[in-house]
Amino acid sequence: MTGGAVAGSRPDWVSDTMFPFESKFHRTSSGHQMHYVDEGSGEPIVFVHGNPAWSFEFRHLIAELRTQHRCVAADHIGFGLSSRSDQNHDHHPNAHAARFESFVLELDLRDLTLYVNDWGGPIGLDFARKHPDRVKNLIIANTWCWPVSSDRHFRFFSSLMASRLGQYLIARRTYFVKGVMPRAVADRKTLTPEVMAHYLNALPDPRSRAACAALPGFIVGASEWLESIWNDRAAFTGKPTLLLWGSKDIAFRLKELEQWKSEMSQFEAHVFDDCGHFVAEEVPQRALPLIRDLLRK
Repeated sequence: MTGGAVAGSRPDWVSDTMFPFESKFHRTSSGHQMHYVDEGSGEPIVFVHGNPAWSFEFRHLIAELRTQHRCVAADHIGFGLSSRSDQNHDHHPNAHAARFESFVLELDLRDLTLYVNDWGGPIGLDFARKHPDRVKNLIIANTWCWPVSSDRHFRFFSSLMASRLGQYLIARRTYFVKGVMPRAVADRKTLTPEVMAHYLNALPDPRSRAACAALPGFIVGASEWLESIWNDRAAFTGKPTLLLWGSKDIAFRLKELEQWKSEMSQFEAHVFDDCGHFVAEEVPQRALPLIRDLLRK
């Protein structure tokens, strides 16, 4: 196992000012060290990140919400400060979901609110369909959890990133951080050099980017697993849901937002026209009152 941090430790490049939380580590059944933060007390909010992010993405929300709620955010294996794996099967989103499920059950979190973004959507909602009794609310931000193999938009991106060229760019040129992230936000100034350093330092070398490189191919390649989640969606579509959507996202369009709106029976939708893929990173101060309102209800 390799990575941007020694297993069970917090590297010096993590700013205590920007990320002022205690780093903790959960040992998975396969021996991996999963980094997470667990701040505050009260009903829990569990944040689930995607590619190429880590718990750092949610720092603004955690800093504000931990005064009244228990805020938990873990780094998937292969991301952030968690350990890395040389086993291909560890990079399948189903494997990430299984580890996330074990993590939440180990902490025995109940009456939780799930905040999901990007791959955090299917990973988090896989938990929600299996344990609907533990999930109270959903916050869905620029994500999906259904098969998209028939959609040219997703099929093209998935095929390109899974190609030899795409894998070279991700593994050798850190393309997902240097290329995709700046294009996915509405205003590139949001990603300051200090912010970008925290995403780049978490993926310091080609071996540490294996999970980052693998996930794009599973947008189409994991269609069967995505379909299994979607077929069980009745387990979570009745939950009170807050839809937070950046309209300038290059990945998830208003089309995906409409899909969510057509399925969720109790929802409020808010579209940010000056925001892209990362609501928690780009417009946290405007998302916070909406989140607080959901939690109060």
